[in-house]
Amino acid sequence: MADREFRVFGGSSPLPISIQQVTHTKIFINNEWRRSIRGRTFPTQNPATGTEICQVEEAGKDDVDEAVAAAKAAMQNGSSWRRMDSCGRGRLLNKLADLVERDRLLLATLETLDTGKPFLQSYFMDLEGSIRTLRYFAGWADKNHGQSIPTDEGFLCLTRHEPVGVCGAIVPWNFPLLMFTWKLGPALSCGNTLVIKPAEQTPLTALHMGSLIQEAKFPAGVVNIVPGFGTTAGAAITNHMDVDKVTFTGSTAVGQLVLAAAASSNLKRVTLELGGNNACIVFADCDLELAVEYAQNGAFYNQGQCCTAASRIFVQDAVYEEFVRRSVEKAKTIVIGDPLDPRTSHGPQIDRRQFDKVMDLIKSAAEEGATLEFGGGAVSNRSLFIQPTIFSGVKDHMRIAKEEIFGPVQCIFRFSSQQEAVDRANRSQLGLVSAIFTSSMDRALSVSAAMETGTVWVNCYNALHVQTPFGGFKMSGVGRELGQYALAAYSEVKTVTMKCRKML
Repeated sequence: MADREFRVFGGSSPLPISIQQVTHTKIFINNEWRRSIRGRTFPTQNPATGTEICQVEEAGKDDVDEAVAAAKAAMQNGSSWRRMDSCGRGRLLNKLADLVERDRLLLATLETLDTGKPFLQSYFMDLEGSIRTLRYFAGWADKNHGQSIPTDEGFLCLTRHEPVGVCGAIVPWNFPLLMFTWKLGPALSCGNTLVIKPAEQTPLTALHMGSLIQEAKFPAGVVNIVPGFGTTAGAAITNHMDVDKVTFTGSTAVGQLVLAAAASSNLKRVTLELGGNNACIVFADCDLELAVEYAQNGAFYNQGQCCTAASRIFVQDAVYEEFVRRSVEKAKTIVIGDPLDPRTSHGPQIDRRQFDKVMDLIKSAAEEGATLEFGGGAVSNRSLFIQPTIFSGVKDHMRIAKEEIFGPVQCIFRFSSQQEAVDRANRSQLGLVSAIFTSSMDRALSVSAAMETGTVWVNCYNALHVQTPFGGFKMSGVGRELGQYALAAYSEVKTVTMKCRKML
């Protein structure tokens, strides 16, 4: 496809903010900013321009050891954090939400600089979601309680919900701040302490959060932030004998390593939110315009760098050609350009490795016989920008159908019957999300019951809410984040049984 078929904006951003110097680039331990023990730093880059934003202190095993020691000290009986009542934890989380709201413009700009995602998505989606997450779990702080259980005569039995202890959180690069709050919110609401490792590609918003945690006056050691690499800092967290739980969002392959390390060390509690190869089933009786809009937004949102991306779109025979035609027309309205420009709706891939992986999958689809309807190449003079790409005629055996793409590629499959669509959609080792588009309530209920995924959306896509649990079936993860269900992952249930005097 020629570049002229894409709307491309360049030039300087009209936003009323510029960041000449990033303030927070050090390791955050025990409410203090520290340099790397080994004196190492690493660069974080703007993927839209390829330029270095700043150097960040690199945490290694020794730094993680110090962070875990601080978190463990903060969990000791008699510490200010353990003595704080549950309402106090809720007030601190609400205070942190207030500070995030105050710094919303700065945090959204940092997020866009570090990830390359369009600024309006950072500001209205990521920041809004982060604020709501903190406030939601602030409200749960004094409501996560146990039960009184009737038992045999002469006994009183009750349960207590107690914190797990020191939690290690490993955050991905595609939604750095949002995932930071998804893990911090329930962990602190339940009274745990945290050691958080942001992704090495995108550490800046996490480090700014350290300054807000200081300002909110959380006790020292409750939250510690260790920017670094997965093979060093991440591995140190997952193997550490004083870390009681680890929560990880990322690829299925790395999730397996995290699970193995948790098992072979001290049998840590684990929450894993992993990959997806998500099916979207479009029936002929649906609102086709709605289906085209949601399916394409699901495929291209955040340049396709979402675990929930609508990777496999199954369209019924009767509307297949029209769906493809409308999808191509809609793709032509996508604006590629400077992520800080509010007109931009499509930015770059995060780094060269991710760019090359997506381009290789696009090449394989063409070689295996899929029909390229739109895009398919890099955007001229923009090293990490990939054109929104649409393939029709995709078959289940193709690489692009079997592998998680994590890029702006919409794969459109054809199906005839409901049973065929369900069987093919479930033919994956991953089971994160799926979607159904139909006007039939009976079909919506029967197909959603048959889908082997943790979330099923009906006539919508990416409808995520902090009140609803999120997680995957099969190899898409272990446990749930968000909603009341997330609290169980950060709580231990203790049973207390007392022998009572015989009562009249």
